[in-house]
Amino acid sequence: MNILVLVKEVPDMTKVKFDCERGVVDRSSAESEINPFDINALQTAVNIKNQFGATVSVLTMGPPKAEKSLRDAYARGADEGILLTDKKFGGADTCATAMTLSSAVKYLGNFDLIVCGEKSVDGDTAQVGAEVAEFLDIPHAYYVDKIIDTNSEHITVETEEICGSKQIRKMKMPALIGVTKNINFPKLPTVNRKLKSMLIDVKKISLEDLSLYISEESTGFKGSPTKVSKIEIPRAIKRESLIIRDDYNTFKEIIQNKTKGARR
Repeated sequence: MNILVLVKEVPDMTKVKFDCERGVVDRSSAESEINPFDINALQTAVNIKNQFGATVSVLTMGPPKAEKSLRDAYARGADEGILLTDKKFGGADTCATAMTLSSAVKYLGNFDLIVCGEKSVDGDTAQVGAEVAEFLDIPHAYYVDKIIDTNSEHITVETEEICGSKQIRKMKMPALIGVTKNINFPKLPTVNRKLKSMLIDVKKISLEDLSLYISEESTGFKGSPTKVSKIEIPRAIKRESLIIRDDYNTFKEIIQNKTKGARR
C-alpha cells in the first residue's frame, strides 16, 4: 500500500504577526513547524505502515525552507519527503492550493490512500483536503477519529460525533481521509531517525514539472478566486471584576455599597 500524507508548514501562532495592510500572515515573524493536525495525519499513516506494511510519502507545498518540515516528517516515520515549490505557487487560496496539490498527486501517481489533518491552525478553513479529493474524483471522509479496518481495496472509518451522531464509512481505494487530533497520540522522533533525516534527499517539484496537469493561471495568486480585503485584530477588552472573600460582613458591605451607587 502506498500512502501519501499532505502536510502544511505553519508559523508558531503564539508568536506570529499579521500584515493588516496586505491582509496576509507575516510568516517571517515566527518560526515555522508542521501543522499540529498534520502530525496526527502522519502518525495515522505510520501506524498503518507498521500494522499492515506500506510506503509513506509526505508532500508539502511551500518555499525551499519548508524542506525542514519534510525532514521532521521523515524523523517521525515517513519514507520520503516531496516539496512542491515554485514562486508562482505563492499567494494561493484553498482552491488554488488544492488544485496544485491534486496536480502533484497525478504527477506522482499510484497512491492508495491520502491522509491529511482536518484543518490548518493558520487558515482554519478545513477545505483543502476535501477539495483535493474532489479534484482527483476519489471518495473522502472528513473528521475521522478512528480507522476500523483497512486493506488494499477498502478502508472503513468512523467520524467524530456531529449533531449527536457518528458516521461509519467504507470507501473503495484510492481514497482520502481528513483526521482529527483524537485519532492518535503522535510519537516523538527517535535520535537515530533525526540523524538520518539530515541526510535524505528531498524530491522537489516545480510548476514546469506539472505542466501537463495545471497552468500558471490556475495556481498561486492568479488562480485564487478568494481575496482577503482586510484583517482586523480585535482590541483587548478590559473586564471589571470583584474579589469576594469568605467573610459575610465584607460581602454584605460590598453589596450595600453597590446598591447605594445604583440608587444614586
